[in-house]
Amino acid sequence: MSLGNKKLRYGIIGSGMMGREHIRNLLAIDNCEVVAISDTNAPSRAKSVELINGAVQFSDHREMLSTQDLDVVIIATPNHTHLDLLNDVLETGLHVLVEKPLCTTVDDCLLAIDRDRQTHRDGRVVWVGLEYRYMAPTARLLSEVNLGTCGKVQMVAIREHRFPFLEKIDNWNRFTSNTGGTLVEKCCHFFDVMGLIAQSRAVRVFASGDQDVNHLDETYDGKRSDILDNAFVIVDYQNGVRGMLDLSMFAEGSKNEQEISVVGSNAKLEALITESKIRIGLRVNGATGVEEIVVEQPRGVVAGFHAGASYLEHLAMQRAIRTGQPSLVTLQDGLNSVAVGQAAHLSIVQKRVVEISELFI
Repeated sequence: MSLGNKKLRYGIIGSGMMGREHIRNLLAIDNCEVVAISDTNAPSRAKSVELINGAVQFSDHREMLSTQDLDVVIIATPNHTHLDLLNDVLETGLHVLVEKPLCTTVDDCLLAIDRDRQTHRDGRVVWVGLEYRYMAPTARLLSEVNLGTCGKVQMVAIREHRFPFLEKIDNWNRFTSNTGGTLVEKCCHFFDVMGLIAQSRAVRVFASGDQDVNHLDETYDGKRSDILDNAFVIVDYQNGVRGMLDLSMFAEGSKNEQEISVVGSNAKLEALITESKIRIGLRVNGATGVEEIVVEQPRGVVAGFHAGASYLEHLAMQRAIRTGQPSLVTLQDGLNSVAVGQAAHLSIVQKRVVEISELFI
């Protein structure tokens, strides 16, 4: 099913903020084109069509899938719609990128994986949009971990101190029922990166969090927003690595929106995402020997909302499609990141340690 040098024809399902982010990235990549856009929201469709001359508009994705000659489909719709849309796209045999989180629950992720098996096509690429691993500081940190700079990794700490959730269509992202909860919706990125660093599966989670500052006075159809805006999450991995996430979504006064710290037997590594720096501190050199390095994306990368990560993600996916190689960001990766987030929410609600295995019963 590899497509060699054929011009790849894309259809976009969901033309909100992330749908348009994908469009802008694809417009900057040679030998591909966005030919069709589907969205139930007419104003969103109109904004996307402004970016692309000649793209066909649809209000029903099924009509787009049945009438258009496509190679790749991107699903960039609200989280709770992903499973149904993915089922429809997988039936076509087309290559597909589904935005993070894969689904809002472990059960739905498992259904998606099962559907992928049932509709298997040799060479089909099914990719989950966990693009944070492609940010320049994160990618360099992962490379140093893989090179053994840390020695044996023991501890991973990720801090995200940032602004509140952005406004979306009908503010669907204000409710746990639509998103899977903040620790699934927002933090699946970090649990994905944490797992890559740990090189192991998460086995248990303990978390504390709440909605303390943001969206407290927002109601929709008589229901008050219930989305968490801060949390601490501790994750134990099968190989003994310990991870911690520190999230605050009312911390705009932060120099670095995201910071990652990895400590191993030989060194401490840090990635400072906004400043785009990494620090390498070998134990033998002590505090005065810490090396600080500015890291940048390759020349020509479209920065976009994720500092060039989405652009590089598309290049990587296209290489897989053209060469018949498997996805580098799989449905299993999507499931793993959702499982940690869902376990963290359960831990907060029930005020206890949650074994990941509980979610698979």
